[in-house]
Amino acid sequence: MTYLWETDAILAATNGRPVGNMPQGITGISIDTRTLKKGEAFFAIKGDQFDGHDFLPAALRAGAAFAVVDENRLVSLGGLKIPLIVVRDVLEAMTHLGQVARNRSKAQIIAVTGSVGKTSVKEMLRTVLSVSGEVHASVASFNNHWGVPLTLARMPESAKFGIFEIGMNHPDEIRPLVKMVRPHVALINNVAAAHIGAFETIDDIARAKAEIFEGVVPGGYGIINHDDRRYTLLRDLAKEAEIEHLITFGQKRGSDIWLRHLEQTDGGLKLDVRIKGKDYVYELPVTGEHMAMNSLGVLAAASLAGAEIVKTTDAMVRVAPADGRGTRYTIGGSGAMGITVIDESYNANPASMEAALNVLASFGGVKTKRRIAVLGDMLELGRQSKKLHEGLARFVSSSKADLVFLVGPEMEHLAKILPNEKLGGHYDDTTNLAERLKVVLKAGDVVVFKASNSMGFSKIVQEILE
Repeated sequence: MTYLWETDAILAATNGRPVGNMPQGITGISIDTRTLKKGEAFFAIKGDQFDGHDFLPAALRAGAAFAVVDENRLVSLGGLKIPLIVVRDVLEAMTHLGQVARNRSKAQIIAVTGSVGKTSVKEMLRTVLSVSGEVHASVASFNNHWGVPLTLARMPESAKFGIFEIGMNHPDEIRPLVKMVRPHVALINNVAAAHIGAFETIDDIARAKAEIFEGVVPGGYGIINHDDRRYTLLRDLAKEAEIEHLITFGQKRGSDIWLRHLEQTDGGLKLDVRIKGKDYVYELPVTGEHMAMNSLGVLAAASLAGAEIVKTTDAMVRVAPADGRGTRYTIGGSGAMGITVIDESYNANPASMEAALNVLASFGGVKTKRRIAVLGDMLELGRQSKKLHEGLARFVSSSKADLVFLVGPEMEHLAKILPNEKLGGHYDDTTNLAERLKVVLKAGDVVVFKASNSMGFSKIVQEILE
């Protein structure tokens, strides 16, 4: 039996007290009884909505090897017949275990942040690095104060590469997380008006993103987007953080990873990239200039982590968008007989809205009869929300959308300034929207769905697909 952790190591790392008949080790770590597998440890974390201690009976039924619980909840657990490790605080214990995992690891560690596309970059790295060795990366968007320690604690000692997505929606959030991760390579994909409600300016967002450089190990690398409007600021912040090696990517001449030419093909994108005087050509089975830029950052990070460039570029053809981040479906037939659905329902800010509408604009020719955009509120924009929603009008125009359906109170600002002939309708919420779209959509249409996650657009997409 190969264990992720032996129980004695967990007890030492967490300063825990064993109660009951403890197993020799565990095969994994879970904080969710719905996905817990037999032989895993269940950490009973107390979150904003749920307390893991309330799910200990479910953990027992699922076959948990043991549960890690708070000392102050022990009495309330009664006669529950499951081995326990009792600690002062479960999240703190998991954090300590994650730090031990980082200390024992010989993997090359990559940390990723950015305003748009963090998860896409992380998944792209997972795909292309898998041809060069064992890869450990977070599931979904586990990029916050519990997601990062959990991903660390789950990292097997045998991993050759570790990939960590680090998110934030306020200052000083990345700093403690990246100091846990201690990456060899830190990538800032881009900076845009995401979570702007918690900041005064986009420069302040850049400063918060640049906290990722503070955890880079001595001799490590920073990677920034040369085309980004905050490039100079990010470069200076990397210098302040004493990053010894700063690598750039982009379409601007002088970028270390320089995109010389980008071509859209029937299958996606074809890129011609120059690195240290050598040219490499590779294909991506996805659409959108933003995905091309993502791949440049990935290429930089993978090569700095020790992967061969040719192996990495060859593996780009395996890349697929994560759920709700540009996944493309065809329903009702092929070519002009079908309807193309682009699912961008996971999240939204002005930059990612622009990217999604640019993808819509890329569709054309005899196979495409109409371009349709279904857009929902962008959240966490604070007092700039009205201005930023109205500002989407120019992206809608450049997308050549024939019809636009808008959902949510903030999107009413955009609805008021769009031409009447383009506005398919404005809705307070998603109720009955899918039924309306089923009537409107016809063969040859291309429709993109884009909104902040809590708007529930993923359910609309599923209804349309079904």
